[in-house]
Order: sequence, then C-alpha cells, then structure tokens
Amino acid sequence: MLAAILLCFALLSFGQEDIGQGRRQQQGASPQATPSPTSSTQSGTGQARGPQERPSPSPDEPPVITHHQIQVGGKTLSYTATAGMMPLKNREGETEGRIFFMAYTLDDAGVRNRRPLTFSFNGGPGSASVWLHLGAIGPRRVPMNPDGTMPPPPYQLVDNEYTWLNQTDLVFIDPVGTGYSRAARPELAARFFGLNGDIESVGEFIRMYLTRYERWTSPLFLAGESYGTTRASALSGYLIDRGIAFNGIMLISTIMNFETTDFAAGNDIAYVMYLPSYAATAWYHKKLPRDLQSKPVQQVVNEAEQWAANDYMLALQKGDRLVGKDRDDVIAQLARFTGLDKQFIDNANLRVSLNFFRKELLRDEKRSIGRLDARFRGYDSSYVTAGPDFDASEAAIRPPYTSTFNNYVRSELNYKSDLEYYILGGGITSPWNWGTNNGYVDTSLALRNALAKNPYLKVFVAMGYYDMATPYFAVDYTLHHISLDPVLLKNFSTAHYEAGHMMYIDEKSLAKLRSDIGKFIDEAQRR
Repeated sequence: MLAAILLCFALLSFGQEDIGQGRRQQQGASPQATPSPTSSTQSGTGQARGPQERPSPSPDEPPVITHHQIQVGGKTLSYTATAGMMPLKNREGETEGRIFFMAYTLDDAGVRNRRPLTFSFNGGPGSASVWLHLGAIGPRRVPMNPDGTMPPPPYQLVDNEYTWLNQTDLVFIDPVGTGYSRAARPELAARFFGLNGDIESVGEFIRMYLTRYERWTSPLFLAGESYGTTRASALSGYLIDRGIAFNGIMLISTIMNFETTDFAAGNDIAYVMYLPSYAATAWYHKKLPRDLQSKPVQQVVNEAEQWAANDYMLALQKGDRLVGKDRDDVIAQLARFTGLDKQFIDNANLRVSLNFFRKELLRDEKRSIGRLDARFRGYDSSYVTAGPDFDASEAAIRPPYTSTFNNYVRSELNYKSDLEYYILGGGITSPWNWGTNNGYVDTSLALRNALAKNPYLKVFVAMGYYDMATPYFAVDYTLHHISLDPVLLKNFSTAHYEAGHMMYIDEKSLAKLRSDIGKFIDEAQRR
C-alpha cells in the first residue's frame, strides 16, 4: 500500500511537496466591535505612524488592529487590518487550538454586513496563507521578476494594484500547523492533522468569524489554492449542511480527486492527465518537432488532449497486449508530444512519471525543470539520476515570501510574536490522516452536493499550463466526472494561464487573474 504523502506548495507536508502525488492512504464582530484591541494607525504604503513595540502576545489576547492606505488604479484605498488568534473550543468550552488570521476590511464601504467577504487559504497540507495573501489577493504583494523568477535580495513589498480588496473584504486563514496556528497542547495536534479534522476546524473558524464580526448576511466567497482547493471543495459541502451557503468559490491550481495524479502501479490515468502539461512544457523549452513548435501553446495542448484522452488512454488499457506496430505508433506520438527520446519512452513502458520527465527533458542541457512551475530550470549535482535534486520553482519563491512576510507582520500589521511562522512545512508534527480506507481522496463529491443544495453557488477554476503539481487536464477530467446536472454545470467557469501553479507570480498572468476574478465576483452576486 502506498503512503499518502502530499505536497504542493501549497501542497506541502513535512517540507516535501506532494499534491499531485496524492497516494492511497495506508491505515495506521466587525473590527470596531472587538473589545479592547491594541491599535496603531498606519498610512501610505503600509508605513506605520509610530507603532509601539509590543511583547509577544499571549494566544488569547485581542487582535491587533491597524489602519492603512494604498494606491490602486490612481485611487486611494483606506482599509483596516486585523491580525490575531481565533480560539477553537470543544463542546465543554475548552480551547483545543488557535487559528491565526489576518483580515482586511475596506473603510467607508457602506453597510458592512452587506459587503462581500472572502475567506482565503493555501494548501499543503502544511502551507500558510502567505502565497495568495502576498502574491495575488491582499493589499500588499511581493514583486518577483516579470516572468515570475526570483529577484535578487533583499526583497520588498509594494502596493498591490491587483488586490481584490476593492471588491471584497478579505480574511486569510492559517490552519492549525501552519503560520502561527497551533494546537493548544501537543497531544491534541493529531485532531487537526487530517482531512476531516482540518475541514472541521477551518469550518468552525469561519462560523466564529461570521459570528464575532457580524458578517452572517454578507455575500460569501472561498478562495483556495492547491490542497486549499481540496479543502474549499470539502468545506462547501460541510458548511452548507450547517446553514452557511457561499455565493462563489475560487479554485486556483485545483486538485479534488487524487487518483488523477498518482503514478501508482495499475493506475494509468495519471499518465494521461499529465500528457498535455508535458506537451506545454516541451513547447516552452523548444523541444517539440518543428510543426508543433511553430503553433501557439493553446493549439499544442488541444492536440495533446485529444490524443491523450483517446488513443493514448486506449493503448495503456491494453497493457502488454499492445505490441508491434501499434506500440511503435504510440511511442512515436509520445515522443512527438513530449520531446523525449523514443528509446527512453520504450524503456519506460510508455509510462513517463513526473520525476522522470522533469529530469529527462533537459538532460542534454544539464538542467532539470520545476514542479510547481515547469518553466523554471534547476541545477542538479548529478545528471545521471532518475529525478531532480529539488524543485527549482519552489526554491525561487520561498526566500522572497518568507522574508517579506516576517517583516510585514511585525512592522506593518504590528503583530509581535517570537513564534516561528510556518510558511511551508515544519508545523505538521504527525502523519496526515487522509481518512480514505485505502482509497483515494476525492472532495469533488462534496462540491457536487453543495451545488445541488445551493444552485446559486458559482465556481471559478484557474489553471496553469506549466503547473506540474496539479495538472490542468486532471482538473478538467474531475469536473466532468461528478455526475452534475447539466443545468448546474453552467455554474462553472474556467480560465487557463501561460504560467505555473502560482500563476500570479507572472505579471501578465496576475493581471489576467485579477480581471477574471473581478468578473466572477460580480456575476456570482447577480440574482
């Protein structure tokens, strides 16, 4: 039996990415109403007007409230930021855990409990909310190079001209084991480190936030990335049964059915789901034959999709009965769409797993390619190994986001803590409980049930062509295999980006994402 080790950077557990490799499991109040807050007023591009030094807050201190302004599209946005801990209590009123959150509410925006509210988180399991927070959604962002590669240190924050704050208030959630969020006692941690415990705790946080900040009548949205889409899909079904209905869900780099990405013996579907992403990546690195290389990437992937879903899938189903010319024809087409050598494909028995592809595509250039973003090139210690030494795309994002967040939370949000902020891994202290009874995790059914019970729910799915953690074709496959009534299928909208897992680190894709999200939020509130 295969262990369910998941990672994604947003998919990352214990410092290793594993979404997209999700294996079968082996059993074993408004801010003004907040009582006695500690406040400091800020203005300009997040610069504080005389914040006072504070000791590390105790977990049950009131949240810290600060006030800020940014420039977006030539206009000034004034907003209030709230950073603090939300206690999670059992039925006896005992605190079992605390979730750290950062919320932003636009000032002078009319009736607060009628303004849209978006809850956002990343994935892992084991990733904090920092990536969507400082990469795409929040009022401040980390600028990378225009193509998403890492700039030279030191890194900086800038006003985010693509923030969603002008359309919706924002709440960034760090589930227990990420960020500053912790179980109250070590022996309670295992309750949170599993699919069901994670859903229950984040669901309880949302209920508590709606209650404490009096937002029950706001239009509600969820935004998740990577394993955060697994969480968001499950939450939609979990919360609808508790009276919480959402207007819209934004799924960014999605995985709901883990069978679609598991290169396990006997599971051929993953090879089919990855093939279009292989083709896009080979096109980007100029490894395809001339007739394909001369076409736009959208045309290349469309051709790869058609062949993968038909001839390739049928060929794999034949197993060792595929022989002779039929086998040679499949090998030739695989070489055509992947840029790999025919002999290599033959040796791999027509099944090229992700690690093999990442190492083999640029082996002649002595480079490997990234997992989160296959456009990135890595420098390995040896070029005869079966897989890359590390993920070059994760290596490019971790330092800028780590350093800028740790400075931002203390200097601009004025939240002082000596705790380590677990950005990506390190805080999950026991094996993740997938609760699958040796099957595959699949939260798409929860999303289907939410849509059936709330036909007003709209879903937006953002997919990157060069995302090798959650390949876009697997998402498309999942959406068309949840037995949804054709009427409800119209509630879905999708968008593709010429970028990777975190498409927003690429400036062109960030602008497109903001435009797509803006239209979606407006449409999701129409009656």
